Amino acid sequence: MAAPQVPSGVGGFVCGPLTGRNFPDIGDPLEVSFIQRGSSPEGAHVHDDSTGRTGNTATPSRRSVLAATAGITAALAVGGTAQAAGLDEHRLRALVSRMTLEEKVGQLFVMRVYGHSATAPDQADIDANLKEIGVRTAAELVEKYRVGGVIYFAWAHNTRDPHQIADLSNGIQKASLGLPRGLPVLISTDQEHGIVCRVGKPATLFPGAMAMGAGGSRTDARALGRISGAELRAMGIRQDYSPVADVNVNPANPVIGVRSFGADPRAVAGLVAAEVKGYQGSRVAATAKHFPGHGDTAVDSHYGFPVITHTREQWEALDAVPFRAAIAAGIDSIMTAHIQFPALDDSGDPATLSRPILTGILRGELGYDGVVVTDSLGMEGVRTKYGDDRVPVLALKAGVDQLLNPPDLDVAWHAVLDAVRTGELTEERLDESVLRVLRLKAKLGLFEQPYVTQAGVERTVGTARHLAAADAIAERTTTLLVNEGSLLPLAPEEHRKLLVVGADPASPSGTTGPPTGVLAGALTELGFTATALSTGTAPSQATIARAVAAAADADAVVVATYNVSATSSQKTLVQRLLALGKPVVAVAVRNPYDVAQLPGVPAYLAAYSWTDVELRAAARVVAGRVHPGGRLPVPVQRADDPTQVLYPIGYGLSY
Repeated sequence: MAAPQVPSGVGGFVCGPLTGRNFPDIGDPLEVSFIQRGSSPEGAHVHDDSTGRTGNTATPSRRSVLAATAGITAALAVGGTAQAAGLDEHRLRALVSRMTLEEKVGQLFVMRVYGHSATAPDQADIDANLKEIGVRTAAELVEKYRVGGVIYFAWAHNTRDPHQIADLSNGIQKASLGLPRGLPVLISTDQEHGIVCRVGKPATLFPGAMAMGAGGSRTDARALGRISGAELRAMGIRQDYSPVADVNVNPANPVIGVRSFGADPRAVAGLVAAEVKGYQGSRVAATAKHFPGHGDTAVDSHYGFPVITHTREQWEALDAVPFRAAIAAGIDSIMTAHIQFPALDDSGDPATLSRPILTGILRGELGYDGVVVTDSLGMEGVRTKYGDDRVPVLALKAGVDQLLNPPDLDVAWHAVLDAVRTGELTEERLDESVLRVLRLKAKLGLFEQPYVTQAGVERTVGTARHLAAADAIAERTTTLLVNEGSLLPLAPEEHRKLLVVGADPASPSGTTGPPTGVLAGALTELGFTATALSTGTAPSQATIARAVAAAADADAVVVATYNVSATSSQKTLVQRLLALGKPVVAVAVRNPYDVAQLPGVPAYLAAYSWTDVELRAAARVVAGRVHPGGRLPVPVQRADDPTQVLYPIGYGLSY
């Protein structure tokens, strides 16, 4: 493709789910309550190994919690506790010096594990763990490999509800702290909001990054991070793989797209920095990803090996800007990308395995000394060139600190162990990464407060104030791109009967149903009589005919579009509906680029995601309950001539 251009003329800052196994300030105070040193851990549910009960029934006494944390005190051999800024460097180095090689290696791994409980998961999850990891439970994973981190996924049944998540987190911490020289575990997840969320309702769910880019408010971005961080912390999740710092300049990008704040590097940088400050103000480690920049690719690194063709100058002007901002904001961790970037390293290695990129540029030139975590090591982008036994070793040699989710933990763990024993990796290099990981745990207060309480979950997760904040932010992101003849807002008096048709992609966390159903329900609540008819992302001729027949009895039609291409049958659906002569309102439920493929639609909204919070905000805009306030954070090119911009960055209508 043509060399990307840095968007110009933008002054100042204007904010199908990824599935599978790879992968104004509201002002309310943080509503989180954690166990204080020496206090009774009321409501902190931890599995009691002596009873065989599940994690949501056993509540430890003060004595049991203090016993569990005693290993930390002994390991540190100091009389004090972690301070707000973490344990001092001397004490952490002393701890590292006493750790065994196996303990050090374990600290560098962040691993998935199936199950809702650390000790008593469902049998199907036990079977999956035995097959993939060789252990039965999360507790056994921690005991066998001494892993420093665990990542939660919905598909691994880790995130059923907030109280269960807190129990699981406490169970994992208890398992680790009960070991000789037990250390707290850094529990993480991908809670980007929008189309990538691992923790669903009743937690508070916000618009995704591109929607936040459309809102353009750094204050809103900081509020998102602060509220989301508080809720994650209440559930024991202390590292969030968010925000996405990639600048999305390629409309065909299959893996980033609406996960990016936009195409203007300065705007993206401001929102990234704001979100980082929000999360870390809640003492949750934010993670800027995917370094050195995954915003201009037509290949998904989950399934292929993308090559970024930017020059070094383009990288400096475009991709590097948000990462510099994240570092300036004090980012705790940065995630690598499984991409080839010849202008930065011409070896052909992915950035995850590139010493010139991670040590030379990220640490040397950008001055970053925090934790570097890989993207999932099960992704094809990092496995194309090297075997699973070489990837973790090469990543550490490149400058990585945390090895995320290798496809075969036993192979990866022993590969690192053997590399140190044979001298390929020095123990000094290993100690550097272990020290960074422990520094982060100390900074987050995990040595002092490893457990969370059910009372804290109740006070913090999904509160009315948090939910209201998410709704208000969503209303500021909905973008009106077309409104011929002032069709919008629709009035129930004139357009009482609505038919809602369109795409119903797989539901990410944060959805209570398919997009057509959510939109129809929201519009009905607003005074319309709305009926939903799912037509899918590739409607057949028979499906289109059913939709046209159903529309005959409607006063207006609302169409949810999803990644419409030049050959998409969604175009045929819309054209057939337009031919009826009825008002048609389209809502792009993922990429805003859809509008270029459907030039005849008289009213078009961009919602940027099909989660409830964004769809319900779009419904309120359709009904005129709120005014559309979003502005495009990416340019939309003409479908017939991509060199021509149809709607520029900053474009958006209102009423």
